[in-house]
Amino acid sequence: MANTQSAKKRVRASLRKRNRNRASRSAVKTLVSRARRPAVGDALSLTSEEVRRAISALDKAAEKGVLHANNASRRKSRLMAALARVQPATTKAAPKKDAGRTKTSVGTAEKPATRSTKSR
Repeated sequence: MANTQSAKKRVRASLRKRNRNRASRSAVKTLVSRARRPAVGDALSLTSEEVRRAISALDKAAEKGVLHANNASRRKSRLMAALARVQPATTKAAPKKDAGRTKTSVGTAEKPATRSTKSR
């Protein structure tokens, strides 16, 4: 046990921080597992809403110093990759057509002839 008054205070402070960090880490784990685990009756295992909540929790934990920034980034990347694998490719937006616009050649105008410097 700590002997000095400041050491005793540090023990109390570290216990407070430990409890706060445990709560934050537990919330992150819950949200990430909820995002990965399929809801009852759902065919898709990942929903974008659950992934969004998990990513938000990871960002907050990294901001508070509970998780290392690279750890949070790696876990977010894996969640997004898993979401991309699950969601069908047809959800991507089709390229928009330019209705009524005519294409003109840009940057193909003739340049003026340049003089040769050899004759000088």
